[in-house]
Amino acid sequence: MTPERDAAASTPAPGPLHGLKVLDLSRVLAAPLATQILGDLGAEVLKIEQPGRGDDTRGWGPPFLEDGSERPDAAYYFCANRNKRSVAIDFATAEGAALLRRLAAGADILVENFRTGGLARHGLDAATLLRDNPRLIYCSVTGFGQTGPYATRGGYDFLIQGMSGLMSVTGRPEGEPGAGPIKVGLPVSDLFTGLYAAVSILAALRHRERSGEGQHIDCALLDSQVSLLVNQAMNYLVGGEVPRRLGNAHPNVVPYRDFATSDDYILVACGSDTQFRALCRLLGRDDLAADPRFATNAGRSRERRALEVELARAIAPWRAAELLAAMAEAGVPGGPINGVDQVLEDPQVLARGMLQEMRRDDGTAVRVIGFPGRLPRSPASYRLAPPRLGQDTGAVLAEALGLAAAEIEALRTAGVIALAEPHPARERSA
Repeated sequence: MTPERDAAASTPAPGPLHGLKVLDLSRVLAAPLATQILGDLGAEVLKIEQPGRGDDTRGWGPPFLEDGSERPDAAYYFCANRNKRSVAIDFATAEGAALLRRLAAGADILVENFRTGGLARHGLDAATLLRDNPRLIYCSVTGFGQTGPYATRGGYDFLIQGMSGLMSVTGRPEGEPGAGPIKVGLPVSDLFTGLYAAVSILAALRHRERSGEGQHIDCALLDSQVSLLVNQAMNYLVGGEVPRRLGNAHPNVVPYRDFATSDDYILVACGSDTQFRALCRLLGRDDLAADPRFATNAGRSRERRALEVELARAIAPWRAAELLAAMAEAGVPGGPINGVDQVLEDPQVLARGMLQEMRRDDGTAVRVIGFPGRLPRSPASYRLAPPRLGQDTGAVLAEALGLAAAEIEALRTAGVIALAEPHPARERSA
């Protein structure tokens, strides 16, 4: 049995957050990633969705997970929605908002990513819900935060990558073919904010453990991305020079970039003088290591262009696989530039259990990317595949609020809630 199947087949451990109840009023990526992290670590997550529509990403395809239904879910939806139960409630109605307030009264955590102030008209804002449940940890994820001149604006990852300065240091440098700012190939501003939101929620749980107090957490995409300018921002704050685009080169470390071999590109990442000397020895260019201009990283950074031209000439005749093997033997950090298909078949990735197979309630299999942290005594688990829209509405309302079947049906008839439509695959098996 492969590691991924072995992990998925074993009985899930309760998880360090077992017993915590999370009300997830978010959609798309940043906040749903945060709640998926909580779910992976054992929390019970109720994903509140709009009846008939659900999370926007359910329709962000192709590709779609073909399961025989009339409206299959898009691949995008599956990246941030496992270990959740889908509850379809229209909280634009008074009855729906009242149901959510009742659910929030029994919740530990609520996560939402509506525009600043958008939930107040439904009585679902932080002030109202914390008044009714002072232990509630209420996390708002927005583009620009709850305060400041941009607070009411909508924020999207692409905009944030540009506004934060990230795109100004990403892309080919001026004077090279293809020069110009470019976004990162993943929605990193969303992803970073989701991670910061999860960390902030865990910190708030620790505070509540000591004080009994809940609180309103304010996470913004712009704040998160600015915080992750890290060395580029510090280079400016300390040195006063505005960082510029360097393509795949590093602003501080040399050599640290891509080089062309005879059959492919490889990455070379020498983080120390020792590694640089080992690379020169391997390439038969001890003269470069002996050159006083290149003896230290500071010198190599000043003479970046001259050194990289010489290294490029020495690397060009090699075949990529042979050079990478030789570098590994010599202790010189390097690697290939994998495609997504290659990395998802990489033996290291598979050995670490980073691919997991799950099954939806209709039996449809879906493979997902696993949780990266290894917690040997309280591991992450893969209990619930990303749910179909409204799959758990009836069960949750019965379990959490004690509603009888007749009450649930009346709410459905009134359009306040929606139940999952019968699935063709389940009907056939029945």
